[in-house]
Amino acid sequence: MANRTSLTVIQLNDSHAYFDLHQEMFWQGGQAVYRLAGGYARIATIVKQIRAANQERVLFCDCGDTLHGTYPAQSTQGQAMIPVLNALGIDAMTAHWEFAYGPVAFKQLAAELSYPMLAINVYDQATKERFFPPYSVKEMGGLRIGLVGIACNIIDKTMPPSFSEGLGFTLGREELPGIINELRTKEKVDLIVLISHLGFAQDMKLLSEVGGIDVCLSGHTHNRLYKPAVQGKTLVIQSGCHGSFLGRLDLEIDGGRVVDYRHQLIEVEAKISPDPAVDDLVRQALAPHQEGLSMIVGETATALNRGATLETTMDNFLLQALLESTGAQLAFSNGWRYGAPIIPGVVTLNDLYNIMPMNPPISTVELLGEEIVAMLEENLERTFARDPYDQMGGYVKRSLGLTAYIKIENPFEQRVQQVFIGDEELQPGRYYPTAFVTEQGVAGKYGHNRQQHTERSIDALKAYLARHRPLHAELRGTFVAV
Repeated sequence: MANRTSLTVIQLNDSHAYFDLHQEMFWQGGQAVYRLAGGYARIATIVKQIRAANQERVLFCDCGDTLHGTYPAQSTQGQAMIPVLNALGIDAMTAHWEFAYGPVAFKQLAAELSYPMLAINVYDQATKERFFPPYSVKEMGGLRIGLVGIACNIIDKTMPPSFSEGLGFTLGREELPGIINELRTKEKVDLIVLISHLGFAQDMKLLSEVGGIDVCLSGHTHNRLYKPAVQGKTLVIQSGCHGSFLGRLDLEIDGGRVVDYRHQLIEVEAKISPDPAVDDLVRQALAPHQEGLSMIVGETATALNRGATLETTMDNFLLQALLESTGAQLAFSNGWRYGAPIIPGVVTLNDLYNIMPMNPPISTVELLGEEIVAMLEENLERTFARDPYDQMGGYVKRSLGLTAYIKIENPFEQRVQQVFIGDEELQPGRYYPTAFVTEQGVAGKYGHNRQQHTERSIDALKAYLARHRPLHAELRGTFVAV
């Protein structure tokens, strides 16, 4: 017992630049309910309270998807986030949507952080050198802790080319054993913590193949884990999204081994008093945008959220606006997970930017019936692949104008059973006018007569709200698992 040491690990993941309180969705009594949560000033209060009670034996790590996701972050290329994040006392992080600003701008942003950006799996293609350090070592409470980062590996595979220009991304499983060995033998660490943005399923498979990690802080897939998963000897936690939760893992360590642990998924409740210093930084970051973003642009009768895999009310709103704007027969958007809920009542401009902070232009294309099936099969494989390493993306591609009957458990290219366009079965060889946003909505290899319109997404959403007050965007059963 004399050598036993305690350590508290705090996790933040997928906060998506939600500076302050926002609506969050919870399940209660078999239905969705909404309440205010989150905000970096409340996160700061929780972390300071934990640190005060634990004699500085507290490690605070961020799994990424932090510098992008709301208008104030997007419009400043992440700069608005820097003072706030530096005030939180984070020890290390890794990345995903941070690459949206381009590798050069992201590298400059990372240099302004007061803690290291870590990634064992991102390489400069010209020099073959790592773009960020693979690990850092932190000493606290008599322990040497190795912190290893794995960035999201799909940046150069599914995201726009500008995100990964000049870079290459790997899964990290080839590099990880060597890094673990270096930390154990050269750095003489007592504990190794993996800060990952691969996704929960991917992390679980990786940890089944590579031993030696004590704790894995998992991100990307927005899981709310109310108790840790255990893979071999590794504890795995993930803690929701939008900064609505923190994960807390209290460890007892003896002889370089975790011998006991306690876990808590902490809701960042609205009643928590904001930390004054961080709250002031948040106010400064939001002030230039406050008046414009608070403008009321409509009203909704439907609670809008992205809390489901196959179809969501938030994306039905977006897709309805695309169809009305273009007169197309079908509409597609990507299966985004982020975007705080919008409860029934007034809708502000800020709400619209939370749906899609990039505000991309609307595009149209003509798709053959067989291309639509191929596109859906590809997307379903990226969502439900049996091998977690083949899962690349968010949820199922958001669609409107069709009804697809699918078998989720089937292998690739065998999931789509039937597709109907309205009441008529999809016809191979027939072209269907289609609206979409971003290459993730309809990849460039599909369709012909592709056109980018002058109208941007936010304008289409505003126009739709003006014509439909209140908005109705209920679920339609677009994808039916049979």
